[in-house]
Order: sequence, then C-alpha cells, then structure tokens
Amino acid sequence: MLLMKPRHDIRNLVRQHRVTSGMTQQDLADRVGVTRQTVLSIEKGKYTPSVALALGLAEVFDVTVETLFQLNKDESDG
Repeated sequence: MLLMKPRHDIRNLVRQHRVTSGMTQQDLADRVGVTRQTVLSIEKGKYTPSVALALGLAEVFDVTVETLFQLNKDESDG
C-alpha cells in the first residue's frame, strides 16, 4: 500500500494587510528589505517567505506571523 504524505498549502493575508495599511508593494518591499517582485510572489502564494522574512512582515503590520500565514491541510487526501 502506498501512503501519501498530507498535502499542505499556506494561506496568507499579506496583500490584505498591505492594502489596509495603505502601502504599495514597493513600500512594503523597502520596509522588509526585499524586491517588489518578492512581495508580489508572496501575495500570489508562489513564494513562501523564510521565517525571518515572515517575522519582518508581521512586525511591519504589528500582528503575529499566524495572523499573516495559516497552514491549510488538504482534507481530500484521505
């Protein structure tokens, strides 16, 4: 029998926090020391930030990392 590892994806609310804060992607990138393209990739879910970057993002928005990033388990993998 082949056992499959559970699949996980990370839901993030970076874009919502950025927009609510009135920041552009470039503003946020400058504050955390990355490129605008990195912020775009994070917002689109194409790039998962390092722990250090996730902590930096959370600090900018004055929230916890768990507020910005949530682990979703794929319930369909029985």
